[in-house]
Amino acid sequence: MLTTAMVMLGGAGGAVLRYLIDLRVHRGRTSAFPWGTFTVNVLGSALLGLVTAWVLARGGAGGAVFALAGVGLCGSLTTFSTFGYDTVRLLEQRRHGHAVANVVVTIVAGFAAAIAGLLTGTALWG
Repeated sequence: MLTTAMVMLGGAGGAVLRYLIDLRVHRGRTSAFPWGTFTVNVLGSALLGLVTAWVLARGGAGGAVFALAGVGLCGSLTTFSTFGYDTVRLLEQRRHGHAVANVVVTIVAGFAAAIAGLLTGTALWG
């Protein structure tokens, strides 16, 4: 029951954070590229890497923290569905270069951010 509550609490925070970041990123922008979705996905990947390193450093004893920050916060901060929607929207608008860039750059940057987070967390918490 505690784990479910932690996921719900983290999920609520991540959803609000995603909304606020997206608003901030789009303020004053007219680009067709979905910078808001890209930003939350890369940020969430880096944060998940950090959280994972912290939990691994504790021998798995950080289950409640992982439920809160990893599953809840990062799970709702990042958004695969909006990433997919943005890509399809770009294709429908015949912005094929933007669509391909969205897929490639988001995947590469997401993995790089997760690895950077994991390495940073490992350096910090060992």
